[in-house]
Amino acid sequence: MTSAAASLVDSWDEVPEGTQWPTADTLVLLNRPLRPGTNTNRLSRFSDDRWDLDPAIFEEHAKATSLNFLLLPRALRLDAKYYIWQLLNHDKPGTLRRANGDRTAVRTVKALFVHFNDVLDWLDKHGITAFGQITQGLLDTFLDDLIDETLELEYKYRRLTEIRRLWTVRSILPERMRLPAGPPWGGEESHELLGKVRSTRDNKTVRISELCMQHLLLWSIRFIEDFADDIVAAYGEYAELHERGYHRRLRTGRITPGRRMPHGEVRRKVSDYLDHLRETGRALPGKRDEDGNLIVNWSHLGRILGIPDSFQRTASAKVVTESGVSIAEDAYLDTAITGQIDGDPWLTHRISYFDAPTFARMLSTACFTVVAYLSGARPGEMLNLRRGCIEHDEKSGLWLMKGLYFKNAVDADGNKIPEGELRRDPWVVVEIVARAVNVLERLHPHPLLFPTRIAPFARAANDKRQGQARPDNLISEDLTKFVSWVNTECRRRGRTDAIPLDPSGPLAASRFRRTLAWFIRRRPRGLVAASIQYGHVHTRLLQGYAGSFESGFPDEYAFEDWLYRIEILAEDAQALEDGEHVSGPAADAYRQRVNGANRQFAGHVITSDGQARDLLGNPLLQIFHGDGMTCVLDRDQAACQLRGTAGDPLVTPDTDDCRPLCRNIARTDRDIATNRHRHDELAVIVDDPLAPAIRHERELHELQRLQQILDEHEKRGDGQ
Repeated sequence: MTSAAASLVDSWDEVPEGTQWPTADTLVLLNRPLRPGTNTNRLSRFSDDRWDLDPAIFEEHAKATSLNFLLLPRALRLDAKYYIWQLLNHDKPGTLRRANGDRTAVRTVKALFVHFNDVLDWLDKHGITAFGQITQGLLDTFLDDLIDETLELEYKYRRLTEIRRLWTVRSILPERMRLPAGPPWGGEESHELLGKVRSTRDNKTVRISELCMQHLLLWSIRFIEDFADDIVAAYGEYAELHERGYHRRLRTGRITPGRRMPHGEVRRKVSDYLDHLRETGRALPGKRDEDGNLIVNWSHLGRILGIPDSFQRTASAKVVTESGVSIAEDAYLDTAITGQIDGDPWLTHRISYFDAPTFARMLSTACFTVVAYLSGARPGEMLNLRRGCIEHDEKSGLWLMKGLYFKNAVDADGNKIPEGELRRDPWVVVEIVARAVNVLERLHPHPLLFPTRIAPFARAANDKRQGQARPDNLISEDLTKFVSWVNTECRRRGRTDAIPLDPSGPLAASRFRRTLAWFIRRRPRGLVAASIQYGHVHTRLLQGYAGSFESGFPDEYAFEDWLYRIEILAEDAQALEDGEHVSGPAADAYRQRVNGANRQFAGHVITSDGQARDLLGNPLLQIFHGDGMTCVLDRDQAACQLRGTAGDPLVTPDTDDCRPLCRNIARTDRDIATNRHRHDELAVIVDDPLAPAIRHERELHELQRLQQILDEHEKRGDGQ
């Protein structure tokens, strides 16, 4: 810190009572809980130009997080540091309207920093050198400029928020740093100031396309069910060989530098290994040199024998080259390939030492896809899962997955709990998810299921980042590599189940939840794996934490349900306009709801997932198309078992168990086409003189019922 800056600290205005004021050596995270094992000697100090916030962030998947004050205008930099320090350390710095707690979360401080910087840049251009110089008139000018600026609405909202946040803390700041006493812009809301409403949907992520997700899931399950045993065994062999290597043992202190092996030991090891290769019909580890010649891979041979690769310059190496044993194209491991695709080995050769980590990473990616997609968990919740997270309840037969959650984990005052909390109710998952977790636990020894580096001996690429789980961007890279390998293999084999590129962009962990909600709503009978349908997955989700509104997944589903119902209602309205006839006891209610809903909701904009859930309770939207019938749901008259709980807007009828005499039934021309096809099929069966008597009577009764439905539909009344 410069001497000028230090003098400003010493001669600062009077600090309000109850406000702790930092000096140059004050810790940046003085009053924040820190990760276990944090080296306090390395913590950032107030005078530092870059503040490291990682020690206060407990999410294992979080990226390295810091604040670079050199990016801020020099004239306002010190004011900004004092203000940000108070946000981090004051227990009640000030509360924005509709904020959950009194204290700003550490990751929120990082997120707001860029928008706060934009505000400071504007102030600096207008000659402001201290926050106390800001006037209401200047804020009006700021607003005028912001309205005229070509900028996304979201960013305009954020800049207004940072002005308000600075105002909320005025009472804990010295006079020189305080904004005017009255609230900025008279306390008006941002949508009033800007004349536009910002969408508050917290998840605007686009779902993954249908075919892409189907094939991605198919190959992920294939890795888990068919390839995992080979990959786990090969990776275990790889790890063992790595530990056995001479240089690895030297680095870890298991052998003494300069220590020579007993005389004749190298020759004996070489001879024994060559005998082993001859007996098993295996080849020496090989590689191609710069000229394309196939040569012995001496470094890997040294790793196998536990001797320095410099032995290639000894007489023992001559024994190898003159042994007559063939040389392989690569350094293949001993692990045999047992997994198959369509009856053929999934690989044409054994996994090489150098490919084992790649296959292990792909297997981990396949497991991530299955667990993340079929559990409905948020990406951060997934990436913080630990060994032992799966339990099987023998009594209920359910697979349970426990873990931490961070979003909405708050204390009694509404402040974020940085360490997260263990869920009271675990996720209830399908068996393939449990199998994926088991594969991960066999694959590596790390306490986290999805560590940044699977190999325990791998060196950290970034020492500053303290979290040990894979961050979101690495998951996206892993998915891209997984798809690339699958598609290359499909081209080589002439297969048709390659994973198509998603038209909406790269695959990412954040896109799985919205995609699952879409499949559950649009493809409930679609197969996930073997006999598991999406409807079954949905039932399991509703039984555990993912079914609670705290998890956010019901709102994800509600949004997809809203889109689907509005889509279908538009088709229904067009069909009525085109003269479609409707019969059945609920025919009048059907026409009334379709026309009313089309008038009320056509072009309606949803601004939040919660709003979609609330709107789904509107009686006009309670229309559900089934097989040969349409349910115009009136809960009091429903003859079937309703799905859901009382008062839940997502309650639906069980259209698979529709009762023929239910008063909620309507039948459109489209339904009648289905019933007529079924009628014609039954007529053939009933006319069969060889049909068993019992079957004949049963089918005849159903045929008569269908004929009655068709006859009633043909009796068109006026206005129908």
